[in-house]
Amino acid sequence: MSRLHDPNMRTFASDNYAGTHPEVLAAIVEANGGHQISYGEDDYTARLREVMSEHFGERATTFPVFNGTGANVLSLQSLLPRWGAVVCAETAHINTDENGAPERVGSLKLLAVPTEDGKLTPELIDRQAWGWGDEHRAQPLAVSITESTELGTVYRAEEVRAVCDHAHSLSMAVHMDGARLANAAASLGVAMREITTDAGVDILSFGGTKNGLLFGEAVVVLNPESSHGMLYLRKMNMQLASKMRFVSAQLVALLETDLWLRSAKHANAMAARLRDAANRLDGVTITRATEANAVFAIVPPGIADRLREHYRFYDWNPATGEVRWMCSFDTTESDVDAFVDALRAELATSR
Repeated sequence: MSRLHDPNMRTFASDNYAGTHPEVLAAIVEANGGHQISYGEDDYTARLREVMSEHFGERATTFPVFNGTGANVLSLQSLLPRWGAVVCAETAHINTDENGAPERVGSLKLLAVPTEDGKLTPELIDRQAWGWGDEHRAQPLAVSITESTELGTVYRAEEVRAVCDHAHSLSMAVHMDGARLANAAASLGVAMREITTDAGVDILSFGGTKNGLLFGEAVVVLNPESSHGMLYLRKMNMQLASKMRFVSAQLVALLETDLWLRSAKHANAMAARLRDAANRLDGVTITRATEANAVFAIVPPGIADRLREHYRFYDWNPATGEVRWMCSFDTTESDVDAFVDALRAELATSR
């Protein structure tokens, strides 16, 4: 097959736009050839379980899946009875970008809370954590937090612990959407366990695609007492890969060495470079803290559309002109500098 795209093209729309890290591609090739038992009884999935336990603790149980939406739905389903509800931030991916999958596929209720920075606190949880025993209200039995958040902010270990302690005091379980957990850990300079297992999180959706995988995520049960039926729910929700070795091999490549950390650190550093350069331009206002690999800014009317003729990125709030720029493991300094130069040129023509 002939190549159909320009491999030199770069965007700042999503870390999902990036290709696959070469070390991950090499792992897929290594996992190929011969026969391995299907549906997770392969050597690579066995190794993944060991590696995940090294990162998240001896009690961690890992279930590879195809994608992040599947990981989130499965995780929450395993925590809740049919009448259960999940308290989450209004900006949470499960609430805004999964097309109702938690409700329609997971058959659960989301109780969303407005937040300023994308992060929940015990006080914010209490806005929806009430009504137990009321048959007319879906029962708040779980909390879901995102690390790093959809607004690019990062929960510190003590913030995760505060959420978990409060939720557990109310007999609620805690799920973490860790699509960018690696970026958060890299930003904080801590082990991933410190902001998950050690902080009291019960179940984790671990992200791989946004950090260089071709495809694949994992549900990691950190507290076995909180989660029920994952073995059956994964198949019911069409997330059980027959050739699971190719999902597991990618995750092993990411986690067996420091590839996860190298890639996340680099993406974060490129976002910081972009923020600092854009912040020096007249007409650009950085709107949120840049704590991981996302930059949020307001640009003058018309600038974003003209800039998108060369670089794709998304509007975050069209009413205010706020946009989001994402960096990935393969974003280079020259990519950032070229983007800022293009932004500078557009700003100059608008004056």
